[in-house]
Amino acid sequence: MLLSWTERLGRGLLARAGITVNGDQPWDIRVHDRRFYRRVLAHGALGLGESYMDGLWDCDRLDLLVCRLLRSGLHRHGQRDPWFFLYRLVSPLINHQSRRRSRTVGRRHYDIDPELYRLMLDREMIYSCGYWARARDLDTAQTDKLELIARKLELRPGMRLLDIGCGWGGLLRHAHLTRGVEGVGITISRRQAELARQRCRGLPIRILCQDYRDIQGQFDRAVSVGMFEHVGPGNYAAYMRIVHDHLVDDGRFLLHTIGVTGNRPGIDPWVIRYIFPNAVLPTAASICNTACPPFLLADWHNLGDDYIKTLAAWHHNFNQHWDTLSSRHDERFRRMWNYFLLYFMGGFRARHIQPWQIVLSKKNAPAPCSRHWR
Repeated sequence: MLLSWTERLGRGLLARAGITVNGDQPWDIRVHDRRFYRRVLAHGALGLGESYMDGLWDCDRLDLLVCRLLRSGLHRHGQRDPWFFLYRLVSPLINHQSRRRSRTVGRRHYDIDPELYRLMLDREMIYSCGYWARARDLDTAQTDKLELIARKLELRPGMRLLDIGCGWGGLLRHAHLTRGVEGVGITISRRQAELARQRCRGLPIRILCQDYRDIQGQFDRAVSVGMFEHVGPGNYAAYMRIVHDHLVDDGRFLLHTIGVTGNRPGIDPWVIRYIFPNAVLPTAASICNTACPPFLLADWHNLGDDYIKTLAAWHHNFNQHWDTLSSRHDERFRRMWNYFLLYFMGGFRARHIQPWQIVLSKKNAPAPCSRHWR
């Protein structure tokens, strides 16, 4: 069979990353429709994800495929989509994470289906990287992560804890039940706020559906887990100042975020369009340059491969419960969600993105943070 020029070019580019079309390695692509080549060559990363959602190709280990694409640098050849080029061009001029725009990700991602998250996540519904130092299952990994945060913040009875991006309230519940802490959680997701209030009923915990720019009151400690990716570089300095100003003089702030290696913010066209609208992964430099001052850096903890294990557990749970979820979501959603989980897993395997826990203190705070985990 004669190959079209798009197929020859596509196969040649994939070969640079050690990927063979219809090969026998787990990271090799099986192409079901030759339109795949034209889609990817025309639209890069966006075309790769959309063509997978449309069933044009498959791969036994999509995470290993993505890892190879990133390590080879081939993804840089894929930023061809004119929409993405325009987005990169105008991003510095537009605040994509303004008050009005900030709620978009709440509606389009966190509000989609509480049952999906209940079945996919652990029993406390923690939607961020677990801590697998000694854990062998997802529930333990997430409980250990919450305990690690509590120890780093040195939470004590009677303290007031602010949780920025509180999700379904699991961290605040843990902090109260194990440390006697009172808390306020904020989220821009209406459905998260509703369920978090139910789960925290009867506890000294308030859940507010609001933007972080509307925080009120003073707190002994602050924490933000998996929310900073939605703040945006143009708002980092203001975000850090807001958190700083709402902490007492000896306050401490733990920031848990995915960060991108390198010196450019992490913007992915497929992720922005289908998973996290307006999301930007921070660089290490952008965090340091906007956090210090006003804060002092107490600890920077790279959780390494822990997100790979977390995503693998979510991927397993999602597919194990697909028979239940299929009554509310179609086949294209199933492929999209699998691609999302495995795409990020590949990013972590390639060290293109990393999970960080950063502890920041005010100038009057005591000695630097100790992880003191045994």
